[in-house]
Parts: sequence; C-alpha cells; structure tokens
Amino acid sequence: MEFIPAKTIVTRCKGNEWFGIDYKMNIYKGCTHGCIYCDSRSSCYGIDDFDVIKAKKNALQIIRGELRSKIKTGVVGTGSMSDPYNPMEAKYGLTRGGLELLAQYGFGVAIATKSPLITRDIDLLKQIKKYNPVLVKMTITTCDDTLSKIVEPHVAPTSERFKAIKALSDAGINCGLLLMPVLPFIEDNERNIKEIVRQAALNGAKFIYPAIGMTLRENQREHYFEALDKHFPGLQKKYIESFGNSYECVSLEVKKLWQIFTTECQKYGLVYKMKDIINMYQSSYKVEQLSLF
Repeated sequence: MEFIPAKTIVTRCKGNEWFGIDYKMNIYKGCTHGCIYCDSRSSCYGIDDFDVIKAKKNALQIIRGELRSKIKTGVVGTGSMSDPYNPMEAKYGLTRGGLELLAQYGFGVAIATKSPLITRDIDLLKQIKKYNPVLVKMTITTCDDTLSKIVEPHVAPTSERFKAIKALSDAGINCGLLLMPVLPFIEDNERNIKEIVRQAALNGAKFIYPAIGMTLRENQREHYFEALDKHFPGLQKKYIESFGNSYECVSLEVKKLWQIFTTECQKYGLVYKMKDIINMYQSSYKVEQLSLF
C-alpha cells in the first residue's frame, strides 16, 4: 500500500446537520469495493487511481496532534470518501488506531462502511459509547446477495452486512442502514424496499436513512454506464431517456416507494428522518452534559 503525504486529517464540518457530525476524518483515499454507482469516483473530487487504496502518511501522529489541539470535542465522522474498513485496514489497523485516539481524547464517532470488519472494533466502540455518541451506518442497497455482488462486486454480500449489524446491535451499539443509492430500474421495487426494512428490524437496526434514486456526474456516469452495458444490456438507453444528463436521477417510482418505506419503518419502529436519527444516538449525552451544570 502506498502512503501519501497529508498536512491535516481531522477537519471541522461547516454544519452538523449530516448525522450530527462535527468533524470529518478520512485516513484512506481510494477504494477497492468496485461499486458500479460510486459517487466518489466523480472527477470533481480529483482522486487519481481511485481503485487503488492509499493511506495518509503518519496518519495517527497527525490525528493525535489535531485532537489534542481542538478547543471543542464532538462527533467525528469517517467513511465519507473512502471506506475506513477497506481490506488494507485488516493489516494496518489505522482506523482502529484512530478510534483509540478518539476514545483517549473524548470524541464521539459516526462511521459509514460496507464491511463486517467493523465488528473487530466493537470493544473500542463500546468504550467510546460510555461517554460519547457512537453511530454506525452500514450501506445496504439490495436485499439480494446475487445482485449485491453485481453492483458491489468486492464487498461482503448483503447477508453478511446484516450479520454485522446484528453483532453491533447485540453489543449495544447504535447502528442502522444507509439505504442509498437505490438504483433506478434495478433496485427500486416494492419487494426490495420491504425486505430491506424487515431484515433491518430483525437484525437490530435502529434506523434507515434512504435515497430512492442516485446521482450521476462526469467520470462516475461513464463508469456506471459501462457497468450497465455489461450486466444490464439496454438499460443505459432507459437512463438516458428518463434522466438525460441530470445529476439527480430520482426513481420514477419514488412516491409509491416512499410511502411503502415509511409505512414499513413505522410498523417495525425504525426511525428514518435525519433529526430523529441524531436525537436517537445523541440525546442522552446532551442530557448528561446539562445535568453537570
């Protein structure tokens, strides 16, 4: 694995509306998951050799220095541009090292991943959760393992990700699903939505945050259309006819599927609105902080 120079890793977010995250921390660049829809492949992010994982040199030393210098603690988000539990993490343990530092300096964490490897760090997540908020967001876009291996070829199948959610939930970790993207004409159907919600509830998830559709822009669009031609012949034409060059490709079935989704979530007691998710995993800590005064 190549190590690349970095001056900073833990940076302040402009706002904390996205899952209550105050800071973002990305130790790795690039990804080997091979997801056909990945927005991070877009040219606007300027990531060369996206399919090659690179780590930031002296990452843990940089993170330690930045956490020590923060005037205010908060929730650190990781996984926005590159999965923190990529295959290289099993060997190098940089994400685990980052979690150890977050625990040491009193920060919470919100992790987005597609990898069951996160269960390796349940001990640290439990340690952080004693004093600060912890949230795990597992991306799942299809209930079908066969389809998941087509749209996310180098990721653990959906069933393994649900098992990871179960393990996290059993350990008392607040976890749920990122149901995004829901690929038009491929995943945007009633059976898929209903089964994902059902499996989420059965495996102890507390929330699902959806996006019933996808985004497409330069470089990402070309990569996605090549995949459609390979695995779903004729579907590229349908995308062009339906969405043209639009950045946002919202499912043509979005109104019907949203109603189905919300009804199923309410049936199983799962939250799905951003403010409710943030409140679910952060509210008790705010009450504790107020009681100190």
